[in-house]
Amino acid sequence: MSAPVPFSRRDFLRYSGTVSAAAAVSAALSACSGPASTSSTGSSGSKDLVTAVIGYGNDQTWDPTMTASAFAMAGNNHIYEGLVDTDPITREPYPALATALPADKSATTWKFTLRQGAKWHDGQPVTVDDVLFTFDRILDTKAQTLTYNFFAAWLKEVRKVDDTSVELVFKFPFPDALPRLTIAKIMPKHVFGQPGGWDAAKNGKAVGSGPYKMVQHNPKSNTMFEAFADYNGQRKAAIKKMNWLSIVDAAARVAKISGGSAEAQISDNVPYANIDQLRKSGLTVEGGKGMNHMFLMFNTAKKPFDDIRVRQALFYAIDTQKMIEVALKGHGTPATSFLNEQNPSYARAKTVYSYDPEKAKSLLKAAGVTNLTINLMAVNVSWIADCLPTIANSWNAIGIKTTLAPQDTSALFTKMDQSQDYQVVAAASNPNQFGLDADLILRYNFTPGGNWMKYTKWDSSADAKKVFAKMDEATAEPDQQKKLQLTHDYIDIIAEQAVLYPVVHTELMTAWNTKKLTGVRPQAYPGINLLQAKRV
Repeated sequence: MSAPVPFSRRDFLRYSGTVSAAAAVSAALSACSGPASTSSTGSSGSKDLVTAVIGYGNDQTWDPTMTASAFAMAGNNHIYEGLVDTDPITREPYPALATALPADKSATTWKFTLRQGAKWHDGQPVTVDDVLFTFDRILDTKAQTLTYNFFAAWLKEVRKVDDTSVELVFKFPFPDALPRLTIAKIMPKHVFGQPGGWDAAKNGKAVGSGPYKMVQHNPKSNTMFEAFADYNGQRKAAIKKMNWLSIVDAAARVAKISGGSAEAQISDNVPYANIDQLRKSGLTVEGGKGMNHMFLMFNTAKKPFDDIRVRQALFYAIDTQKMIEVALKGHGTPATSFLNEQNPSYARAKTVYSYDPEKAKSLLKAAGVTNLTINLMAVNVSWIADCLPTIANSWNAIGIKTTLAPQDTSALFTKMDQSQDYQVVAAASNPNQFGLDADLILRYNFTPGGNWMKYTKWDSSADAKKVFAKMDEATAEPDQQKKLQLTHDYIDIIAEQAVLYPVVHTELMTAWNTKKLTGVRPQAYPGINLLQAKRV
């Protein structure tokens, strides 16, 4: 297998906000509703405009090969195309820049012919060289892109067939590649291949071939889009203009979409406490159950967290059901696997951390641990902060003195980068932004040399090496049943080890005004998709 690319922490925060697939970094930013000239339009004005509220920051990178920002990824899904894209809800693949899906998904070469007449937003034609340029970037070991680890294990190369076609060459049959190709947003070589091109992409320059083009970008404030008149693909824009506001503060977000003077027609990341209020005001509020979860991450280089019994005890001690009722208002499910129950590869793990304080005490006793004091560091995402008191009360109840330290995400992870003393961290994550397959989701967190493993200081252990080996074996396994069993095997190890593991999976809520916007489908991952929505 190709060696994974470890990311520098500077790049890690820069492009990912990946503590919660961007939610954590974004939520740490102060709310900013943008200049009045852009953020106050669309309340009762032109029906050509949709004003949307995104509950995450829009000042992370917009480079599709690098970003895990909720705002940027959602925007890029309207701006760019892959050879193949997937429906945002069903995740079914459909040809985007390519004219057709491969006939044989088990083949080791896939040929794609580009859509005739496809143009970039600057009017230039889309070419085979643009496809090669994009995949060269993704597979470049020196570039250290986020997308590298989603492709390098199975994709050998992408080569030119003729002036209209390319061929993907695999290291082994990998049918899961089809939906994963949506991650590889094709980018114009004549724009981003220029000196400083990738820095421009990072800072918000976006030139795609998709149904919407970016016409204005104000980091920490708003981004505006217009329908691209020359788009000739399957999913044409039904809305002429969109203004997406970045509003991280929950109260400000709710105010922008509710009441008689509501300026927006749709908002993601709706606070659980405001669902009834918004529904009573006439809005539709629906959720999507997916991977979104709160996890605990341990520093295994610090005693006693090197002891599996201590880590397990801390999970068994948490009254997860109370957390769901009080903090999440019922919109959560106790984790019974690293994967959520709706995932196609889900199976209940052999180790499930049901609430059992007596078992927690017994494990601590067996480990010889007494008078334990924990400073629980956490990202200051609002719903994570709401969950922390339940953890503290649960741990205090079994004799562990617990203090809570929610803080700015960047500051928190900078401390870990600098190897400052830390014990346990609570944060959020949602790899479903990239896809649903287990291989992708687990590689997002469990990659040797990757940041999450560096933080846990676990990836050189024998158990970690066993996980990585089984992951590679599962990726290359052609038999789907055997692949699934291998996947369950390494997920069971991850559950038992409890080094980085979810406590609860949550439901993400979207609210919209059906009198002004139709065709909306709520996502189980951050952001919105309006490619099939219409302004009323």
